[in-house]
Amino acid sequence: MTETDKQQAAQKADRDAKQKESEQLLHRLVQEIDDDPDNYHTYYDLGALLVNLKSYTQAEELMMKALGLFAGKSRAAKDTLMYGLGNVYYEAGEFQKAIEQFNQVKDTKLKSDAYMMLSQSYMGNNDHKTALAFALTAAENRRQDPQINQLIADNLLAVGSFEEAAKYYDQSLASDPKNGRAQFDRGITAVVMGQDATAYFKKAKQLDPKYYENGQSRLADIQAFLTKKKER
Repeated sequence: MTETDKQQAAQKADRDAKQKESEQLLHRLVQEIDDDPDNYHTYYDLGALLVNLKSYTQAEELMMKALGLFAGKSRAAKDTLMYGLGNVYYEAGEFQKAIEQFNQVKDTKLKSDAYMMLSQSYMGNNDHKTALAFALTAAENRRQDPQINQLIADNLLAVGSFEEAAKYYDQSLASDPKNGRAQFDRGITAVVMGQDATAYFKKAKQLDPKYYENGQSRLADIQAFLTKKKER
């Protein structure tokens, strides 16, 4: 057996194990709903699992059914399930539908998460200015959250605010230095600002080789643009 065959066999074994684990969890959650049909959290958990399995239509149907059952019983249940339905639409790439759901979440505990998902949904629609506004709002109560700081940085990068983007990437990486994607994108800001990006790209390649490889054409385009700009 070649090394490639061994890797493929290991990957298949890993996929099979995860599939079996998901099926077991699916059966357990269905049983929990049968045993305790008044627990809306179980519907949310089952919907999240279906999203992970990319069963978006089933997840949507489940969350809609749950909203029909629980929306009139408590605000917390309604908000949790609307947030869950928003996640279904987001993962399915239906960003406008996701935005409609996240906008209706009122629960204070879920609000920051809803703002984050609104930001990501507007990013999906390539509306980075609105996405940035929601990311900054999400950060008001979670200023040290590396995920939110990365989200802010991503949108600042998209609108061309490179120095500000670099600042937020630095904040994100201070809390989460093993984030290969953030390392790569911090390298992009360094390139644009004429700084040495070697260390960022080296870490990105080690931590997230797939994102690093996928970003090479983007990096080449930026470098070509900067070269042309210098020649003018």
